[in-house]
Amino acid sequence: MQLSKNKKYQYLFFFILTIYTIFNGGNSNLSIQINFILVSLLFLFCLKDKNYNLHLRNFYKDNQKSIFIYLIFIFYLLFQIVPLPVEMLKIFSPEKLKILSKLEVEISNSSISLAPSNSFFQILNYSSLLIVVFIIKMILYTDRHKKRFNLFLSFLGFITSIIAITFYLNGNPDIFMIKNTFYKNASTGFFINRTIFAVFLLFSLISSLELLRNFQIKINKKTDNFFLKIYIRLFIIFIAIGIITSFSRIGNFLFLVTILSYLINEFYFTKIKNNSLKFIVILILLIDILIVGLYFGGSKIVDRFYFLSNEIDEIYSYDINLSRFEIAKFGFFQLKNYLFFGYGTGGFQNLFQLNFAELSHLYANHAHSDLVEFIGEFGLFGCSLLLLSLLNFFINKNSYSFINIIILFCLIILLFFDFSLHSPIIQFLFVTFFALNQKKLFS
Repeated sequence: MQLSKNKKYQYLFFFILTIYTIFNGGNSNLSIQINFILVSLLFLFCLKDKNYNLHLRNFYKDNQKSIFIYLIFIFYLLFQIVPLPVEMLKIFSPEKLKILSKLEVEISNSSISLAPSNSFFQILNYSSLLIVVFIIKMILYTDRHKKRFNLFLSFLGFITSIIAITFYLNGNPDIFMIKNTFYKNASTGFFINRTIFAVFLLFSLISSLELLRNFQIKINKKTDNFFLKIYIRLFIIFIAIGIITSFSRIGNFLFLVTILSYLINEFYFTKIKNNSLKFIVILILLIDILIVGLYFGGSKIVDRFYFLSNEIDEIYSYDINLSRFEIAKFGFFQLKNYLFFGYGTGGFQNLFQLNFAELSHLYANHAHSDLVEFIGEFGLFGCSLLLLSLLNFFINKNSYSFINIIILFCLIILLFFDFSLHSPIIQFLFVTFFALNQKKLFS
């Protein structure tokens, strides 16, 4: 069977998403570098096609100010890692200058960033996100293409869930590059962090529900979609079990909000009622209650959703008791020291270790609040550039489709209460979903 041009490029895009997923969500400097190369190569291949070029030019014409500001943001991140004369740090990072003055070695040049090497790879990551938007606008431009992406992500979520559940039932052993020892009592699959795993599956769940919601799923004109609908329902069940057994409080909370949103939308907002979708959503809720209630105990049904209670759990140290909330609070109070130009992307771990040297090898590499950490990394100047580059999206009424409203709610919760938005795979999926789902409200 000969693949069409669109399918070839789209399958390459899906392959890159698979690479992101398999290698811990691209959550390492090496993975970021590999993903940047893959995304860039795909973009260059797409540029060879005249139609794709036309799509890109049209997108650029409509969004050139936003793209230009985002490129300034990227250059600003580069500026953070450029070695500056120490005297200039009095203007751009007085706190970094204080740190350097305590060292016995005389230093003449230093960057604003506390972790220049991490910051460099994050520049590649943020550049990849812009290229991903370009690719999406070039190769995923019809509803059929969007359904193809949703079907792939649904299948990928299903496979990831099967693997995670299998590992979980066997005690989460470490296998090759897959490290599961961090969470022996939760499903994590290819991911080290269970919340990142749960949020990834949440996107897969939304893709699956969208396929059922739209209902007209056609592979070709001669093929009925009866069996495909059965497969999608099967995918949804296993994806739901994967989220439930992750026992991520934030993941399960967002899972419940998503399920209820689809249920409310079907009852009150859609003109054409979809009984198939209502039945599968109700079935998910029943599976949730049965699995958690019967297998793990009734108290777990409600406890999973108290994600704020996780903020006061003591972690990391036997000598100094630090909670997630206290780490976020530490990050918040450090903002005044790096207010305008930040401490560089990926610099929080060094910031933490500089202030808690007594913890020895124990550390926190994230602030447990993405909002606090982003402001600290970029500073007010960098945050302003990033927000201005996104302004066109947020003032566009067509951006607020049913899916994007759910995604925006998830974004706000994660910004305040978790660090999942610092994972490349989660950033990739947020950007992809926002770019693909710009339609009228509840259309």
